[in-house]
Amino acid sequence: MESSLRTVEIKAFVPAQNYKLSQTFYQDMGFEMKSEGGGVSYFAFGNCSFLLQDFCVKELAENLMMHLLVEDVQAWYDRLKEVKLAEKYKIKITEPEEQPWKMIDFIVIDPSGVLWRIGQNI
Repeated sequence: MESSLRTVEIKAFVPAQNYKLSQTFYQDMGFEMKSEGGGVSYFAFGNCSFLLQDFCVKELAENLMMHLLVEDVQAWYDRLKEVKLAEKYKIKITEPEEQPWKMIDFIVIDPSGVLWRIGQNI
């Protein structure tokens, strides 16, 4: 491979039905909003990041799945429960469970319908 074809990272554009609400949601979830402009917010936590866009097509949002691999899934679950994310945003959070693909994960569905799987390898 040519040295000029090195990659830096890949990020998904996550749709937001209510942009301001989604910005607050992701900050409450633990992500830091690093920048915002032109209808796009750059969110990061550690070395993981994504772009929140002020644009939403229902069919896209409700069929988009994000996967966040973490070291301690129980700590993430406990934190989201502690900040009452589900109650504050009227969203769904499932209990962590062991999956056949050798992970323990749980599901968070954001205010726009985007499904997040937060998991750890076992």
